[in-house]
Amino acid sequence: MQRILSDQLTRHTGGTVRIAGWVHRRRLLKSVAFLIVRDAAGLAQVVVTDPAVRAEIEALPEETVVEVVATVAANPAAPAGVELSDPTVRPLGPPAVPPPFDLYRPTLTASLPTQLDHAPVALRHPSRSAAVRVSASAVAGFRATLDARRFVEIHTPKVVASSTESGANVFALDWFGRPAYLAQSPQFYKQLMVGVVERVYEVGPVFRAEPHDTVRHLAQYTSLDAELGFITDHRDVMTVLRDTLAGMLDTVADRAGAALATLGVTPPQVPTQIPEVHFTEALRIAGAPADEPDLAPAHERALGEWARREHGSEFVFVTGYPMAKRPFYTHPDPARPDYSNGFDLLFRGLELVTGGQRLHRHADYLDALAARGEPVEPYAGYVDAFRHGMPPHGGFAIGLERFVSRLTGTPNIREVTPFPRDLHRLTP
Repeated sequence: MQRILSDQLTRHTGGTVRIAGWVHRRRLLKSVAFLIVRDAAGLAQVVVTDPAVRAEIEALPEETVVEVVATVAANPAAPAGVELSDPTVRPLGPPAVPPPFDLYRPTLTASLPTQLDHAPVALRHPSRSAAVRVSASAVAGFRATLDARRFVEIHTPKVVASSTESGANVFALDWFGRPAYLAQSPQFYKQLMVGVVERVYEVGPVFRAEPHDTVRHLAQYTSLDAELGFITDHRDVMTVLRDTLAGMLDTVADRAGAALATLGVTPPQVPTQIPEVHFTEALRIAGAPADEPDLAPAHERALGEWARREHGSEFVFVTGYPMAKRPFYTHPDPARPDYSNGFDLLFRGLELVTGGQRLHRHADYLDALAARGEPVEPYAGYVDAFRHGMPPHGGFAIGLERFVSRLTGTPNIREVTPFPRDLHRLTP
């Protein structure tokens, strides 16, 4: 008999089925016992009246893996409106050692450090596994949206010979006796691949050796990168980003609706035209000094409140960041060279996306590195490609875990990261 999942039981009312999963909960009453089995699709309620079967389930602690063969009967009070009766229960492994918290409770009450220490079992809780499903659906939406726009998925090296962004911290390692680094981003490679197939994207890990210890930073996270050629300026990139976010949220709603319901989340609408402010105006709105070189978290929150109040939008673009705060490959604003054709997208008052137009002329790269006192040699393999003809281009990068955290209203990014890596955590 083929195994079915709990959300398929209603199709088999009156018939005999086989399910398998984890013992989620046992309720042992005087005349009847209830066994709740959890699988990837949800919960199934098994009604036990036979004394011999009752004795068997009494010996099976929560999280033991079992198989159940039983008859499906309608019961509006049971999960999904059906329950299983006259069961045969067979363990598929030894009795489980119960985790240090109850997974059957509506909320996972253990502290976050305890959850992370025991991540393989904490992730089984519906609230934690729901975030995993939201994340997977967001990536599917990212890929589908860009595939439909003739982007090509690429896979770039995660071990590199030089840092991607001058001045940023990198993880150094030994590469067969030579110095190497974990990649901070696929930036150089995705630009070079624009010269091959014009439009590219990548989903992959990036590494930042920055000693942050905040609720919004990780040392390793998943970056959703895109780069496109033959643009006019950064606004073409912003248009693609807007459509990509809309596609991601539509896919999350479609594929992870049950997970969103578990978390009590309704996805926001992406406006057809996301509100946009120049960096200088953003400082004024946020009440920051006019000579501030960057936006602090408090400034981002103020801009998020402004976007909701004035535009009814959870999203806002901040354009024209100072060139001094952008990487050397950023294209300046031709009308205001001290400011960039770059942008950040804030989502609910937090930076979610960084992007913009890149330099595409070889001479401009030489000038940009010289202006910053940077030698060309570490970047030679990258910069040399621009001698051979590159179109005007630009792109963006979305932090996946930060996106899911903001979407679900989770206060700490580690709560939506299955196995986070940060300043203090390298296991499990």
